Amino acid sequence: MDASSFDRHMMAIALRMAKRGLGTTAPNPSVGAVVADPATGEVAGRGWTQPGGRPHAETEALRRAGARAAGATMYVTLEPCAHHGQTPPCADAIAASGVRRVVIGIEDPDPRTAGGGIERLGAAGLEVATGVLAEEARWVSLGHILRVAERRPFVQVKMALDADGSIARGRAGQPVWVTGPEARARGHLLRAEADAILVGARTVADDDPELTCRLPGLEARSPVRVVLSCSLDMPVEARLIASARAHPVWVFCGAHADPARRALLEASGAEVMTVPSLASGLSLPAVMEALAARGITRLLVEGGPTTWRAFSDADLVDEVVVFQACSKVSDPQGQRLISGQTALETLRRYVPTPGMTLVDTRRIGEDLMHVFRPS
Repeated sequence: MDASSFDRHMMAIALRMAKRGLGTTAPNPSVGAVVADPATGEVAGRGWTQPGGRPHAETEALRRAGARAAGATMYVTLEPCAHHGQTPPCADAIAASGVRRVVIGIEDPDPRTAGGGIERLGAAGLEVATGVLAEEARWVSLGHILRVAERRPFVQVKMALDADGSIARGRAGQPVWVTGPEARARGHLLRAEADAILVGARTVADDDPELTCRLPGLEARSPVRVVLSCSLDMPVEARLIASARAHPVWVFCGAHADPARRALLEASGAEVMTVPSLASGLSLPAVMEALAARGITRLLVEGGPTTWRAFSDADLVDEVVVFQACSKVSDPQGQRLISGQTALETLRRYVPTPGMTLVDTRRIGEDLMHVFRPS
C-alpha cells in the first residue's frame, strides 16, 4: 500500500472512531484519532472524543499508544485544538508525544483554533498534511461547523412512509407503524447520534411519543426532546412531559402563549422558552440559534409534514433519511424496490428543498432507507 493509500485507510479508521461519539460530545465536536506506524502498518492507538466532550480524541489515542507514539503518524479528523480550555491544547500534547507527522482531515473553523493548531504543530517541527478524506471529515463534523459558522445545529429530517409515499398518522395518542422493527431500530440509532430531537405539538397530540432511544445499551444516549408549540396547546399529560425530569424537554412557544399552560409544563419539569412568531408559526432561525447557544450541534427532526415543510421553507435541511415500506409483489425477494427517482419525487411532496440528491439507498429488514443531501 502506497503512502497516500495508507493515509486514506488510516483516516477512514479515524472517521469511524469519530462516528462513535456522535450524540454524546456536545457542545464539542466528535473527533476521531489514530496513531499508526507507517513502516509496519500497525495501529498503536485509537481514540475518539469521550462523553461530555473530554478527554479529546487526540489525547485518548496518545494515551492508548503510550511510548509507541514516538516516531509515529497521527491521523485526526479535525484540526487539533490550539486554545486553553478545561484542558491544554491538543496540538501541544501531540508535539510533546514524539509523534513525527500529523495528517488532518479538515481545519477547525472555531476562531479559537482556526489554523492555530496546524501552526503550533509546524512550529514544533512536525510534518503536517491536511485534506485527507476532507469531505467525509466535513460531514462528520458538520454540526460543529454549522454551530460555529451559522449559529445553528446540523439538521437531519427523518421520515417514515408507506409504500405509496403516504404518512400514517396516529390517533388518540397511539402511533401507527408503517415500517418493520429493523427500520424502527435504525431510527432509534439516529436518535442516539443526535443531541436533540424535535417534533411539533400535533405529533405530541397524535402519537404521544416518548422520543427516547430504546436500543438496548443506548438508553442513556436519549437526546434532549424539543417541542414546537406556538400557543402551548399541547397535552400536558403527554408521556414526554411526564418523563421530563428524567430526560430533558424544551418547549418553544410564542410571546402570547397561555401562561397557565406554561406554568403547568414548567411544574412538570419541562423548560419553556419564548421565541419570535411569524405568520407561518415560530421563527425556526430563532429556535436554531437558541439550540446552538445551548450547545446543540446535531438536531433530528421527526414530527410530520407541517414541521418538515417548515424546515424546508426556512432552508434548514442538511439531510433527509426516509424509511419506506416496500410493496409485496411476485419478485424473487417478494418486494418491489422503489427507484431512486421515485423516492426523490416522493421526498419533494414533503421537503421541497431545491437540489436534494439521493446519496444512499439500502434495505433495512423488509423496508428501504433512502438518504438525501443537498447537492
